[in-house]
Amino acid sequence: MRTFILLWCFGLFLTSVVGGNNETDRLALLEFKSKISDDPLGVMSSWNDSIHFCQWKGVSCGRRHQRVIVLDLHSQKLVGSISPNVGNLSFLWKLNLENNSFYNEISPEIGRLHRLQVLLLNNNTISGTIPSNFSSCANLRVFHVGVNSLVGEIPTKLGTLSKLKIFAIHKNSLTGIIPHSFGNLSSLEGFSAAYNNLSGSIPDSFGQLTKLKIFAAGSNRLSGTIPPLFFNISSITEIDVAVNQIQGHLPSDIGITLPNLETFTISNNQFIGSIPISISSASNLHILNLAENKLTGKVPSLEKLNRVRLFSVAENQLGNGGANDLSFLCSLSNATSLRDLEINTNNFGGELPKCIGNISTSLTLFYLNNNKISGNIPSVIGNLINLEDIEMWNNTFLGNIPSILGNLQKLQFLDLSQNNFIGNIPSSLGNLTNLLELYLGDNNLQGSIPSSLSQCQNLITFHLLHNNLSGIISSKVVGLSFSLNSLDLSGNQFTGVLPMEIGNLKNLEHLDISENMLSGKIPTSLASCVKLEFLAMRRNFFQGLFNATDGFSSSNLIGVGSFGSVYKGILVQYKHTVAIKVLNLGCHGASKSFKAECEALRNIRHRNLVKVLTVCSGFDHQGHDFKALAYNFMGNGNLDEWLHPTPRKINEALEKQRKLSLLQRLNIAIDVASALDYLHHHCETPIVHCDLKPSNVLLDDEMIGHVSDFGLARILHDIVHDSSTNQSSSIGVKGTIECLYQIF
Repeated sequence: MRTFILLWCFGLFLTSVVGGNNETDRLALLEFKSKISDDPLGVMSSWNDSIHFCQWKGVSCGRRHQRVIVLDLHSQKLVGSISPNVGNLSFLWKLNLENNSFYNEISPEIGRLHRLQVLLLNNNTISGTIPSNFSSCANLRVFHVGVNSLVGEIPTKLGTLSKLKIFAIHKNSLTGIIPHSFGNLSSLEGFSAAYNNLSGSIPDSFGQLTKLKIFAAGSNRLSGTIPPLFFNISSITEIDVAVNQIQGHLPSDIGITLPNLETFTISNNQFIGSIPISISSASNLHILNLAENKLTGKVPSLEKLNRVRLFSVAENQLGNGGANDLSFLCSLSNATSLRDLEINTNNFGGELPKCIGNISTSLTLFYLNNNKISGNIPSVIGNLINLEDIEMWNNTFLGNIPSILGNLQKLQFLDLSQNNFIGNIPSSLGNLTNLLELYLGDNNLQGSIPSSLSQCQNLITFHLLHNNLSGIISSKVVGLSFSLNSLDLSGNQFTGVLPMEIGNLKNLEHLDISENMLSGKIPTSLASCVKLEFLAMRRNFFQGLFNATDGFSSSNLIGVGSFGSVYKGILVQYKHTVAIKVLNLGCHGASKSFKAECEALRNIRHRNLVKVLTVCSGFDHQGHDFKALAYNFMGNGNLDEWLHPTPRKINEALEKQRKLSLLQRLNIAIDVASALDYLHHHCETPIVHCDLKPSNVLLDDEMIGHVSDFGLARILHDIVHDSSTNQSSSIGVKGTIECLYQIF
């Protein structure tokens, strides 16, 4: 009996020392609960002494010792931090907290869980680094911390986890390299590290991972080449290294050595050479994305890729402009699951083959734009009845736009611009009632806008610019869609007046009807288009500006500049005061200044830049050239008037002088700096103002600064930089410094 008692006590001692006890687990769970700050689903309500902790929601215990072996609280909308006391659950083999809102760092105490096999912390907001002592979890098989806010490097010590099968760290902010030691993870099947800031190259040691199935490291800063042995791992099903800086050729036998390949994505890298003929042998491919590289030559036959859903070779240097460049399209006729076909931005020439009518009716996206494709669009395109997006812009297509396109009733995007199409716009396009965007600009289309297009009630963008279209702009056309955001009819021969129904387009932001032969006044209903940000009416509506300023009366003159005069007026469509800058075209450089200002302000939007409401380029009542721009009126004038105040009129001689407080000066300086930062760094093409001075900084009623007068502005692609004198940048820097100096 004494021996039994001694053994029993010794067993309790070992249990206490080696594995803790039930009370340790209960207290650890209560500590975990105390760190939960929000529990909208009431998960923690069962975590109390009314029932044994093994019955608490999300807790599973082993039968023998009644110790916690699983803590699974995934997708419970929990908010809080992960208590370090989780490390006291010494029998735990699975910890699943994915799809919650846990924050703060991963506690290193979890590294004490030597029985841990599955760790799922993905889809939270966890920060900090990955603890290196996780290498002590020798039984770990699944490590998933993707979609968090982790920083730092991947610990090299994790390369000792010989049982690890899944390592997922994607969508974090991790830096450093992929450790060479990971080549020792002989059980590894999945490596997912996409969307981080990893650098360096893919370790050669990864070629040793004979069980690897998934390698996903896209959207990092990786360089170098893919190790040659990597392409001999026959078990691989997915390779994703898109959006990196990886170089090299694709192996000629890639489709043979990787027979199980289902996803191959290398887009947005620097691969060169040709597409291997053997790629077609990888008959399990579902996704083949080779876009945005420097691939050349001919696209080989793809006849064995019967399962491919996405095929993209966009933005390469494929094709030679020859007649047979597009023959590979015919080999896709057996790809019955094909949905996305992207061959845009290459050197493909010749005509679009009629075999495209045999491509799967599953096709929803077809990109052909930015090539040298010629000839007519074959009528068999009407067979692709599930197309939602077709883009053929910037080619040399000719002939009529086929009316069969009206059969593609699922189309949402249709872009045929920048080609050589002639004839009328087919009335059948009115059948495309799901159409969201229609681009037919920069062709040689004639006739009027078919009234049938009024049936396209979902249109957001409608562009017909630079054609030979004529007739009136009917009320049905401008009433196209209450959703219409952008309407561009510029560069045609439309006549008559702009219908009052234009005011029905409550969501209209961009309207360009310039370079036409319209007459009459600006419709007052345009004031109802409250979201309108860009309005261009060049060669139209001189009369509207004339009326707004009482015939450009001297009583409305508010300023005289280098290239013209500024008048105060009221445009009926805006129902508030505007400033109208009329160019003095007899002044040398005025026309160039007008062009520069239009070019600079055409595509820029910022709260600290003046907003152009409309421009006018045409003829006045005497037939003389006339150019003007209309802006929002700034009630507090320009900054120079505040920095150097003088009485504006005799009867204002006793007016209290304007003064700027230090805070106002600081805020205006910030406004100017914000505008310049936008112009220099956030425009598609950087802009240098070149004439920044206090008189060109306007102040609105709330004393917010707006940079104005872009008559001397330079678009950066127009500037020839002289490295010896640094001339292109010194103008902007000098003007900026002088302006800010005067503010203070």
